[in-house]
Amino acid sequence: MYKRILVLRFPAEIVDQPIVYRLVKDFDLSFNILKATILPGKEGLMIIELAGHPKNFNKGLAFLRELGVEIKTIGQEIQKNEEKCIHCGFCTAVCPTGALHVDRKTMEIKFDPERCSGCELCVTTCIVRAMEVRFRKEVAELGY
Repeated sequence: MYKRILVLRFPAEIVDQPIVYRLVKDFDLSFNILKATILPGKEGLMIIELAGHPKNFNKGLAFLRELGVEIKTIGQEIQKNEEKCIHCGFCTAVCPTGALHVDRKTMEIKFDPERCSGCELCVTTCIVRAMEVRFRKEVAELGY
């Protein structure tokens, strides 16, 4: 099972459509809505944990994009501050998705935000605070 936390931004013209229902019914995905601001006639914003078979997951994301939904991963909001990082590797030990890993050629810690689930274990583990949560304005407005 594949799982990701996503930030979805819905255009105002589709907020009245049963989009999450379609993800479940048509693509066999499960979900957990973590936070949402959906108002009639206004742009919607939802933070959702979406899970399912990778093939269905990708089809579900393609469906959302076809509707005009902007999709970002929470991992895109977690950043590695290269200036602070001392490449100790502590973060790689706690990263459940492998988004943080050691480049064996350079022995440096690399961060792949596309693989990041946004669990923030790296943030609390990093002894020099090189892993940082940087939320864009619309995510911050939801209290994250």
